[in-house]
Amino acid sequence: MRFQVVPAAYVLFLREHAGRPQILLQQRQNTGYYDGHWATAAAGHVEAGESVLQAAVREAAEELGVTIGLYELEPLTVMHRTQGTGDPIDERVDFFFACRQWDGSPRIVEPEKCSGLEWYDLDALPDPVVPHELVVIGTLARGEELPMVLPYGFGA
Repeated sequence: MRFQVVPAAYVLFLREHAGRPQILLQQRQNTGYYDGHWATAAAGHVEAGESVLQAAVREAAEELGVTIGLYELEPLTVMHRTQGTGDPIDERVDFFFACRQWDGSPRIVEPEKCSGLEWYDLDALPDPVVPHELVVIGTLARGEELPMVLPYGFGA
């Protein structure tokens, strides 16, 4: 059987505030997936007919009401992850991007899915954070370089 994956785009909004690196996180609610956890402020599935960059730009507008340009997206890593169920919905390829420039003020656009939107110092993250996202954010917080491809959930 061929391996199938669901592609998704994640945009990590980053800034310096009072000399400290910060990340914008949203708290998930009513989604059925890690509700109550803090997560990347803008993320979602790539839709048919769009590139992963277009998906990232669309998600930023839909979830935060901000406009970003394709070239404002800095590739960070690609995470190939599994939950080991064999179900195609649990087989993922996640494209993580940093964004440091945007037009507009980030705000909660989908209050039915998001109960909070806050800036956090990278070294003082809230708890809990969606586990696979925490791997990427934690690596940034430690000042370590992310690999080009990061496997997650495949075991040793």
